[in-house]
Amino acid sequence: MNLNVTGNHLDITPALRDYVVAKLDRISRHFDHVIDVNVVLSVDKLNQKVEVNLHARGKDIHCDAIEPDMYAAIDALVDKLDRQVVKHKEKLALHRHEGHDAKRDVAL
Repeated sequence: MNLNVTGNHLDITPALRDYVVAKLDRISRHFDHVIDVNVVLSVDKLNQKVEVNLHARGKDIHCDAIEPDMYAAIDALVDKLDRQVVKHKEKLALHRHEGHDAKRDVAL
């Protein structure tokens, strides 16, 4: 997994980068076909915004979260991204099983 963390109006500290990497490990446990992840951390007055673009095989997923605290925004983002990745994984598994059953029915 290729990870790119950038900051908009914000310096990325090693602690912040480590926190993002640790949280995104949860995504790679669920779905190992992740190719590229781009994370953008930004500050706009009192709002901390985190955006992610995840490129997986067959799907591009975009999520964002806005919170008053950067660490809370990262947590909310990872929760949203986790739900979308699990949903994508279930769709792939469902298509795989449907295709297998259809081939067996035609052969009978």
